[in-house]
Amino acid sequence: MAVVVRLQREGKRTQPHYRIVAVEKSTGPKGSPIEVIGHYNPKAEKIKDKIVIQNERLDYWIKNGAKPSERVEKLINKSKNSAQE
Repeated sequence: MAVVVRLQREGKRTQPHYRIVAVEKSTGPKGSPIEVIGHYNPKAEKIKDKIVIQNERLDYWIKNGAKPSERVEKLINKSKNSAQE
């Protein structure tokens, strides 16, 4: 079972909202995730409101072999940089 950490789209057409999920690689875009790790709201004003990630759970999945998608890697880096500031 190959697990990936990726975005799952939610929300209306003009109001996108994404969940950051750990899901099996073969699952489709609307499939049920193994675990919801956080969320991403691109329309929010502040970075703290845009990206919310449970870092302990993210680290757990990465240690167990889950690979984050390119977009999720960028979001992780942004959230870590904003936390340092």
